[in-house]
Amino acid sequence: MSTWTLDNVPPQGGKLAVITGANSGLGYETALALAHAGAEVILAARNAAKGRDALARIRARSPHAKVRLELLDLASLASVADFARRLLAEGRPLDLLINNAGVMALPTRQTTADGFEMQLGTNYLGHYALTAQLLPLLCDASAPRVVNLSSLAHQQGRIDFDDLQGEHRYRAWKAYSQSKLAMLMFALELQRRSDAQGWGLMSNAAHPGFARTELIPNGPGAKGVLWNLSKLLQPLMSQSAAAGALPTLYAATSPDAKPSAYYGPNGFYELKGAPAPARIFAKARDTAVAARLWEVSEKLTGVAFQPR
Repeated sequence: MSTWTLDNVPPQGGKLAVITGANSGLGYETALALAHAGAEVILAARNAAKGRDALARIRARSPHAKVRLELLDLASLASVADFARRLLAEGRPLDLLINNAGVMALPTRQTTADGFEMQLGTNYLGHYALTAQLLPLLCDASAPRVVNLSSLAHQQGRIDFDDLQGEHRYRAWKAYSQSKLAMLMFALELQRRSDAQGWGLMSNAAHPGFARTELIPNGPGAKGVLWNLSKLLQPLMSQSAAAGALPTLYAATSPDAKPSAYYGPNGFYELKGAPAPARIFAKARDTAVAARLWEVSEKLTGVAFQPR
């Protein structure tokens, strides 16, 4: 695994993949690699112009790529439902669902169309609802995989059921870390429920380390302390978006990837390097909290996991 690169992505011909946030950064690089390997890839993006640009760039680099754009705004449960209905109407088995899209450390509290705190709503609740509604298509595939994007920030996260939405006290990094801990817990709980109910999924998670993407400037902003610090540290401690996508691609495609596993870079503090098993902090393995989070998520979104 220490030398696993894009050249190790197995042929993906005949597979259908959905990647959220696929118009830039990690999502774009993941989509490019899967399309180049022969998968039919749906770029799920909320910005039509950026989505079309991503399509053009993928087709320019991989002329035979089978890619298309579908609009999806994870900050709107109505948009998630519309997206899922379109795919369900097509009836194609879904082989890969990569829950990649996210926002980071928004300086002020914002809310989604449904009133959720923006980071929890976009990074986690939108993906929870999307995965639930696409479950029938995943169950129709021969060996379906779901990959959730988490972060090193999950280490500082805590599921604060008393103030889940940051209504009483909003702190940008607390909200971000909570959302990424939720994504990792979701991946592990999804595997437990799949095993218990016979859904046949492989659910795992990945993180990119310190990858150079638009996530930081789109969150704290180019004037923020983190942005200035990241620019200072980038030469030594970061890696490209393409390298940052490798743990996701490993989780999604490698025959050696495991259910309930978590993959990240193998270098210092998991900041950069080749894909390898990443550390899952004990709080992410708390099955009681995970079960409660699942129940709360079902109530908040109004969406339940039903294979048919």
